[in-house]
Amino acid sequence: MDENTIINSLVQKARAAANQIVSYSQEQIDDVCFSIGWEMYKDENLVKMADLELEETTLGLYDDKLKKHKGKVMGAITDITGAKTVGLIEKDEAKGISKYAKPIGVVGALCPITNPTVTPASNAIAILKGRNAVIFAPHPGAKKVTALSVELMRDGLRKVGAPEDLIQVIEEPSIELTNTLMRSVDLIVATGGAPMVKAAYSSGTPAYGVGPGNSCQIVAEDANISDTADKVMMSKTFDHATSCSSENSLVIHKDLYDKLLKAFEERGCSIIRGDERAALKDYMWQPNKKGVLAINPKMICRSAERIAEGAGIKVPDGTRVLIVEGEANIENDKFAEEKLSPVLTVYKYSSFEEALSILIRLTDNCGLGHSCGIHTFNKDYIEKLSLTMNTSRILVRQPQAQGNGGAFFNGMPSTTTLGCGTWGGAITTENIHYKHFINVTWVSEPVDRQRPADDEVWGKFWEKHGK
Repeated sequence: MDENTIINSLVQKARAAANQIVSYSQEQIDDVCFSIGWEMYKDENLVKMADLELEETTLGLYDDKLKKHKGKVMGAITDITGAKTVGLIEKDEAKGISKYAKPIGVVGALCPITNPTVTPASNAIAILKGRNAVIFAPHPGAKKVTALSVELMRDGLRKVGAPEDLIQVIEEPSIELTNTLMRSVDLIVATGGAPMVKAAYSSGTPAYGVGPGNSCQIVAEDANISDTADKVMMSKTFDHATSCSSENSLVIHKDLYDKLLKAFEERGCSIIRGDERAALKDYMWQPNKKGVLAINPKMICRSAERIAEGAGIKVPDGTRVLIVEGEANIENDKFAEEKLSPVLTVYKYSSFEEALSILIRLTDNCGLGHSCGIHTFNKDYIEKLSLTMNTSRILVRQPQAQGNGGAFFNGMPSTTTLGCGTWGGAITTENIHYKHFINVTWVSEPVDRQRPADDEVWGKFWEKHGK
């Protein structure tokens, strides 16, 4: 069959399934979400998915995949609990405004190889909460395990009597099929690299996309060294840095620089300098098929020891992270970019203004709009960072990989899809979750509102500037 035939069949089944639940009550649709969530949460299914994911992709760490599933699914379920997405969801008596939630329809969701089961789980819960259907387009290198996650969720649908075709997957993915899917659905969620996101926004279909990541953090002079080192290591080593939120660079105050590097070494980091730094760079970035210098796929989400071995560098047994010192010429230093690996770049600064300048250059060069962070207790620093950075999320004293997409130590909505705003070529700066998968009808009734007099509105302005 050709691309149009395959996709049309999937979309027709999705629309038929969505039509069957359009009259579901809030309780009924919540049961659907809880059922698929449970299938994605219970241990016996997590083991099946983690086993197959490692076998198929060879990326990341087994235990971290289990933890990631537990955290993300619980987060998504917690976020939807008690949330209104059916019928009247809000009423403002004073303004005479009532808001009614309606389904989006059929959603096409593109999944990355780095999170081929967690992304479908998180997205499906959020999408079905709005009484929609979803068709997943997996990465070709993870098609089997994404298909498994879909089949497990379809089991969940069957158990509550919901139509199975609310959740479907392209079994043999290709660029052509994905492009056809994007043109055929009502909404796209693109979680992956920049080319995927660009294609989504160019499809002619409304889309939520994720821009490229390059999470960087400032470590101020008042930071707790031990706490900072622990949190950065928690984030940077998690699943061999599969997350686009994993710290890529630290900008460290000069008074803490040597102490923090020592703390990192005590936690299993190796500092790579001189000729070995050059060898590591040559291994990590190599010409692709088009002759363009690009990240070497052989080192993406691999262990620090395996990356060092590939670069011909000797490191102590048990090395968990490779650390390199950043160069002043940030815009021409590959180590200043996103690395998708347990490789961390460090910079030294003297004043907060200098740190802010380095952080701006790092994120402007790569990862604009995604995220950054700071380890400090200084409210003025946090405020300055918040007012200055062109970024969608700033984490304070937190592990970036776990915190950006929502965690039980912060209030961020749980997701694997991080909007990056117009800075990152996206339509929103928000974490994409259930509220992004409903249409809202505004009903306006007449109310007695007094039109203000001209001097009530412009009086103070006239006093300062005249009429």
